[in-house]
Amino acid sequence: MDAIFKALGDETRRQLLDRLRLKDGQTLTELEGALNMTRFGVMKHLRVLEAAGLMITRRSGRFKYHYLNAAPLQSVVDRWIEPLTQQILTRAVLDLKAELEGTDPMAKKADPKPDFVLQTYIRTTPEKVWEALTSSEFTKHYYSMGLAVRGDFKAGGTYQYLTGDDKVMLSGKILAADRPRLLDMTFVPGWSGPNAKASRNVYEIEAVGSLTKLTIMHYDLPKEFVGVKEGWSKIAASLKSLLETGEALSFG
Repeated sequence: MDAIFKALGDETRRQLLDRLRLKDGQTLTELEGALNMTRFGVMKHLRVLEAAGLMITRRSGRFKYHYLNAAPLQSVVDRWIEPLTQQILTRAVLDLKAELEGTDPMAKKADPKPDFVLQTYIRTTPEKVWEALTSSEFTKHYYSMGLAVRGDFKAGGTYQYLTGDDKVMLSGKILAADRPRLLDMTFVPGWSGPNAKASRNVYEIEAVGSLTKLTIMHYDLPKEFVGVKEGWSKIAASLKSLLETGEALSFG
């Protein structure tokens, strides 16, 4: 938590986060071009943001791409802001959180890099995270509307997220599965109607000491999916809470 506040305390680092909020997945050259600072100076600030978990890097080919990571911001809100949501002065902080977790209006289709990346650490095992991602006994607690997942989570299989009256809200095909390390699948939103465009989301699960690192990536994210990024932030936060405390989060 100290590293998060330290990272946010510098104006240049806040500007870098703002840049990533407006356009996720930028290279060092792109970020450097927006600031009146040397390449070394920008790299130094990026290292602080990455150490605080506020930024994630992913390499694709010759380039390294930088992404805003909303999960640590969610932890700040859960600890310091949520208990005070009825107080007027905290509303401005919540608005800032929503802004930093905002959607990317410049997402590009057919790009080799993800359009969105989120990373969080959970005090549990990779097997338990896999189970939470693929079992309706878990998803109905941490997904909004109590969605229950059903499917065959093996390569070539399919899945659906269903409401209590069996309405399909999300579905897709399993492109790759390596339990409990990797789950790669298409993403077809039922709420968008019969002509909904398919995108792709990937879960990477990795043991890190007594913790498990969960990375969520979304590729080919259509511009009209304006709420998906904030949705992933809430899902990840609620999943983490459920596995660590036995209780999912409620976002009203």
